[in-house]
Amino acid sequence: MNERSLVQDLNDLHASFVSSINLAVADNDVALADRLAAEYDTEAIKMIAEREGRTHMLPLVRRGEIADTPLRRLVRKLSSARVAA
Repeated sequence: MNERSLVQDLNDLHASFVSSINLAVADNDVALADRLAAEYDTEAIKMIAEREGRTHMLPLVRRGEIADTPLRRLVRKLSSARVAA
């Protein structure tokens, strides 16, 4: 039995979203890139909850500011680089 770990699956999910975000930024679609970064957060949390048997805690409701995540920082960085170019 060769079961994949949660970390492996999260890494694959992250890589997929990074690729999609890069394409969106390359197409000057920063709004799509930002939506994808937010979607990654949701999908990653859902994956963790399902694997850990915590789906009863979903959906998570955030109050206040939008979380500053690595993918959202990537979107800002790539967006700034495109504007500067």
